[in-house]
Amino acid sequence: MTLTYIYAESMAVVGPLATFSEPHAYDLCLLHGERLKVPHGWSVLKQELTGEERGPSEDDLMAIADAVREVAMVPINSLDNSISEGKQTQIGRRGHLRAVPS
Repeated sequence: MTLTYIYAESMAVVGPLATFSEPHAYDLCLLHGERLKVPHGWSVLKQELTGEERGPSEDDLMAIADAVREVAMVPINSLDNSISEGKQTQIGRRGHLRAVPS
């Protein structure tokens, strides 16, 4: 299970294991997810696991594949020049996805 806090609403949300990392999300085992206690005045929203949860949609997978293809099409020479100059350059972007050199 993944635990996420919404501080503005004094709420803790516990749901299925997240497929991506977020700064204020914490993965819990089933035992700790069920035993979760929150501060006085807070509420807990629990999404029960039914076993029918789906993974990423076809559109999500296609967006990732397109972003990878775009990055693969950038000539390596242009990447080497920007890295050697010490600049951080964005090399691919599609929607909310982006790839930057490490």
